[in-house]
Amino acid sequence: MAHHNRHRQAPRKDTPHAEALAAFTERVRLVTPGQWDAPTPCADWTVRDLVNHLTSEQLWVPELLMGSTVSEVGARFDGDVLGDDPVAAWTAAADAAREAFAVPGAAELTVHLSFGDVSGQYYLDQLTADAVVHTWDLAEGIGRLTRLPADLVDFALDEFTGYGDLSGSGLFDPPLPVPADAGPQTRLLALVGRRDRP
Repeated sequence: MAHHNRHRQAPRKDTPHAEALAAFTERVRLVTPGQWDAPTPCADWTVRDLVNHLTSEQLWVPELLMGSTVSEVGARFDGDVLGDDPVAAWTAAADAAREAFAVPGAAELTVHLSFGDVSGQYYLDQLTADAVVHTWDLAEGIGRLTRLPADLVDFALDEFTGYGDLSGSGLFDPPLPVPADAGPQTRLLALVGRRDRP
């Protein structure tokens, strides 16, 4: 009994990346069969396209953390990576990415991204912020759980604020204006060109 109490007092604090993956997983599991083709706030992406994108992004993680370059990985994770069981494909990719980042020293590794070499920590933070926004996109697409965990919103808000205007990257829509009293989630979404629902 004492052992159990000790364990409960010191819960393992998930990294923001692990927490973001868990939040996305929670929503992937809510997708009904008829919703895979539903639209999302990403203009060109259905729910399936969105889950495919994030699954592909996680599949890259073990490769890049092991030192592979983008050209070495090539087109391996292009196209459809979900197959017949999108939930299983996502879960496997997310688990592998989380485990790769959990290896001691992963944050200090050099990662070869398309635009240059960055630290594992920079790559991790970028992936996490991306996953937070896309978790909202998925939630909107399926009409469920559109309020994001507050600490993830704060993390992504910090991250995106540090990047400056993201619209030039081509990854996100231009920022939208928000009222002065807007909450963190509304501000985060506006930074990446998305309109939160009250």
